[in-house]
Amino acid sequence: MTAGSDTVQPVLPAYDGGGLAGVLPSVAASLGVGTGPLDLAPARRAVVVLVDGLGMELLRQRKGHAPFLRALLAQARDLRAGFPSTTATSVGSFGTGLPPGAHGLTGYQVEIPGEGRLFNELSWEGGPDPRTWQPEPTVLQRTAAAGVATTMVAPAYFDGSGLTRAALRGAAFRAADALEDRVDATLSAVRKDSRALVYLYWGELDRTGHVHGCQSRQWGEELEHIDRELRRLSDRLPRDCSLTVVADHGMIDIPMDARIDVAHDGELASGVRLVGGEMRALQLYCEQGAAADVLATWRGRLGASGWILSREEAVGQGWFGPVQERVMPRIGDVVVAFHEPVGVVDSRVMRPVVLGLLGQHGSLTPEEQNVPMLHLDAPDQR
Repeated sequence: MTAGSDTVQPVLPAYDGGGLAGVLPSVAASLGVGTGPLDLAPARRAVVVLVDGLGMELLRQRKGHAPFLRALLAQARDLRAGFPSTTATSVGSFGTGLPPGAHGLTGYQVEIPGEGRLFNELSWEGGPDPRTWQPEPTVLQRTAAAGVATTMVAPAYFDGSGLTRAALRGAAFRAADALEDRVDATLSAVRKDSRALVYLYWGELDRTGHVHGCQSRQWGEELEHIDRELRRLSDRLPRDCSLTVVADHGMIDIPMDARIDVAHDGELASGVRLVGGEMRALQLYCEQGAAADVLATWRGRLGASGWILSREEAVGQGWFGPVQERVMPRIGDVVVAFHEPVGVVDSRVMRPVVLGLLGQHGSLTPEEQNVPMLHLDAPDQR
């Protein structure tokens, strides 16, 4: 199917309470810390699990693999990830409670203003000081400062990483690799204190979807694994502890023959200094004076497959939420988001392993943008 972008409407981010940014502030509010846009029952302790890549559309489609999560779907909140629907940006919103235009983690690969080079906000290799790049306080910082024992459970390499320091600083860190070990570490941490917030991250579903595709047998098997462990976690939590399960984005599969490489396409490369973002959500940093021509060229070639906007148009339509002055130069001169199952890459700046991934995300389709919030009140509050 091919349709013009004037007939296919984007799933716009919901930065006023219907998005991922509202989850952690609302859980903190249920513990008596600050306020949040989502009304949750009070609790003394809380566990929040972020399952990377568990989009709402995928969960509904593959719910046969997840009996525990399926039972929660009737009461699920259908949230929006934000733009771009990618991990670094979503974790920024989740961790700070702010839209991308405020926290400033505006994509997978972004230009550092004034340096003329891209850096990867997920790996943070060669990136700026995380506290300078993202200076706003995090929800975990505020919760810990209020006297709630606050813990993050994730792989050891997350401890002190750039993204952790930018978006999730403030929590004590417990390292664990296997999901079973992370569940055990979460249970240990949440039982230790009478007031506690524990954040558990699991990224293997996203990784499986990237490598094998989100429609694959392997993706379903990983969802089964997650579902079993989440049930075990739920069964063993203290009675005054709530459980919240969320995701950072969804995913779709993009065939290898549905991709264009800017490195080998002179027309699309003309006037473009750097190709930032990712395959489904590109940010084009243009040569001086070339932005209007680049916009026209990309619209002419790819306008039937996606939404292609100038920076000013994307900001004006609220894709990034209200944008602070310090953040504006990080956004590309031209912003591209596809609604058809296609993608554009640049093999000059994208690693070969990334170019070979089947599952992709980043755009404003329901499959990529819609994420679940599955919440169980503390049993003492039910």
